Amino acid sequence: MFCKTTDNLNIYFEIQGNQQAKETIVFLNGLSQSTASWILTTPHFKEEYKIILIDFIFQGQSDKLGEWRTFDVHARDVISVLDFLKIDKAIIAGLSYGSLVAQHLAINHGNRISKLILISTFAHKTPYYDAIELSWWRALEFGGYGLMLDIMLPSVLSENYFLNPLIPIEMMKAARQEANEDKQALFKLMRATKERVDYRPELKKISVSTIVIQGEKDLLLPVHMADEVAKAIPGCEFKVIPHAGHTLNLESVPAMCKLMKDFIKAS
Repeated sequence: MFCKTTDNLNIYFEIQGNQQAKETIVFLNGLSQSTASWILTTPHFKEEYKIILIDFIFQGQSDKLGEWRTFDVHARDVISVLDFLKIDKAIIAGLSYGSLVAQHLAINHGNRISKLILISTFAHKTPYYDAIELSWWRALEFGGYGLMLDIMLPSVLSENYFLNPLIPIEMMKAARQEANEDKQALFKLMRATKERVDYRPELKKISVSTIVIQGEKDLLLPVHMADEVAKAIPGCEFKVIPHAGHTLNLESVPAMCKLMKDFIKAS
C-alpha cells in the first residue's frame, strides 16, 4: 500500500500480523534493505502484534524523487504512515539506518512511541567508520551497487555467517542488486548519514523506554559505538548478541526476537 508524505511523495508500507492486536510494531529498514528484509523476523511477532513495514523514500517501492532527506524528514514520513493508518502509538524497531530514523522519531515525536528498539545502532562517527563510509561511497560512484555490495558484505555480516550462510551469498547479492538498481537513490540515503552530526547530546532527551541490541562481531559499528547510545539514553537497556555481526535481521533472528519480546513484555 501507499500513502502520501507531507511533501506529496508516495511512501510504501505493508500491514501484516494480527490486525486485531492492541499493540503495533513498526520495523524500519537498514540502508539498502526493503520491507522484504524482515521476512525472517515477522513470523516471531505475527500472532501477538500488528506489524507495519515501511520503505523509506529512496528505498524499495517508495518514490525516489526529490533531494536527499535528513533523518528528521524520514521520521516525519513514518509519522505520515501512522497518521494514515490512524495509529496513535507504536513500538518502533529500527535496524542500522532505520535505528537512526527511530532515534529522531523518539526526539521529535516521542508521544507516538510506546517502546523504542534500536538494533545495530550508533550516534557518532569514528575515523574507522568514516573510512568504511568513504569506501562504500566510492564503490557506488565508480562501480555501482554491485561493487558497493562486494565491499559492504564483510563489514555487515560476521565471519560465522560466511561459514554457515542462511541464505547463500550469491543469492543474497542477486536479490539485493535487483532491489538497488537506482544508485542515485542510494546516494540520497547515504547523504543523510554523511551529513549527520554527533547525535549523542540529543539522545539524553529521549524519555520512552528503550533497548539497544548489538552484535558482538559487528565490524561496521563496534559494540562500543552502540554502548555510547545506550549510555546517553536515560534508563536504556543494552544487550549484546554473542558471535553475531551487524545485520541481525538476517543472521541472528531468534536471539534478536527473544530480546525484543522480553523487552516489549516487561513492564
